[in-house]
Amino acid sequence: MAISQKSAEFLVRSRLCDAERGNVDALFELGISYSTGQGGTPVDLIEAHKWFNLAALNGSTRGQECRAEISVEMTAREIAEAQKQARAWLTVTQDTGQRYAA
Repeated sequence: MAISQKSAEFLVRSRLCDAERGNVDALFELGISYSTGQGGTPVDLIEAHKWFNLAALNGSTRGQECRAEISVEMTAREIAEAQKQARAWLTVTQDTGQRYAA
């Protein structure tokens, strides 16, 4: 179990670094990880929606599709929280000079 937890942490850390550099695939892959529990990542639909939303905002049609799919399983409050977190991510990355679609 400890190996899969370390693997999940490494996956998320490496994808976060790529996402911070504006890699749309990394944004999408974070959404996949959190929506499916891929690699031992805990399933968290709010996190998944946030990453799919960010991928969609940057032109990912797969991000749009997956965001719509998981939205069906979420409450309006959960979706609002995911959107709030996505806006916060945009604010932080814009403050550090990263380029994202708004």
